[in-house]
Amino acid sequence: MSDPSTASIVSTPGAHPTDSAAPATAGQPQSNEKPRGLLGDAWRDLRRKPLFWIASFLILVFLLMAAFPALFVPGDAVNGSLSRSLDKPSANGWFGYDVQGRDVYARVIYGARASVIVAVLSVVGTLLVGGAMGIISGYRGGWVDGLLSRIADVFFGLPFVLGAIVILTTFNGSGSGNSKAQIMGLVIVSLIVLSWPVVMRLMRSSVLATKEADYIVAARALGAGTGRIILKHLLPNCLAPLLVYGTIMVGSFIGAEATLSFLGVGLKSPVVSWGIMISDGKDFIRVAPGLVFFPAAFLVTAVLSFVMLGEAVREALDPKLR
Repeated sequence: MSDPSTASIVSTPGAHPTDSAAPATAGQPQSNEKPRGLLGDAWRDLRRKPLFWIASFLILVFLLMAAFPALFVPGDAVNGSLSRSLDKPSANGWFGYDVQGRDVYARVIYGARASVIVAVLSVVGTLLVGGAMGIISGYRGGWVDGLLSRIADVFFGLPFVLGAIVILTTFNGSGSGNSKAQIMGLVIVSLIVLSWPVVMRLMRSSVLATKEADYIVAARALGAGTGRIILKHLLPNCLAPLLVYGTIMVGSFIGAEATLSFLGVGLKSPVVSWGIMISDGKDFIRVAPGLVFFPAAFLVTAVLSFVMLGEAVREALDPKLR
């Protein structure tokens, strides 16, 4: 709140500022700093959080592992030698070797690629599908809102793991002969189909809270079309909740992909992923616990990194939590 005395000095014609106020205006240079918006304030707040930098650094490492695994390991992640079966960790193999003599460290590094690609593409698809449905439902209202909400309720009633098992066993069962790309595509589609209603409801609630704002009413009164109102006014002001949820959802989808692969209905060999490694190593956990521990440690770290980043972004974008 402004000082009443200062306000009266500025607003009253013919009033003379006091001697104490004169040096403040004459002796000090005026600030040229432009007012910041929501994202500018959020970025200023994020830069002060150590949790944000730690999570960002870990995520950057995992993205580099997924994009350029050869930077971290020169070994082969697919082929091995049975003479090194279940060898302990050593200078030649930092994490040891699995039952087929494959380098566990190399497989952990290369396993990040499939997990990250599936999670990121699933999140992008979920945000696009759920966001579009939420905008249409919230902006149009009426019978359109009712129809889309009931469709979302049907998908909400499907248990996530059970629904994914049904979809993947139908199209990716044993003997299907799908390629790597087809297997990953089916997992991505199953995650999108079972997750879009959450994003749809989140976007719908944001649109309902925004569409009656003064600037939306003014744009509509000036003759702006529906497309312009949605793209120029509604969408930029409704993206903050989706930004937070999408960041957290990447970590959730990495864990979901590993769960489905562990159950044998997700990614399958010859694809290398952390879930497959944990599934293959569970039978040898007493003899070689590193077969489960190392991929599980990378999996947990990746999930926690994205969850921590999402929490930091949520606190920065929500003024009530600052």
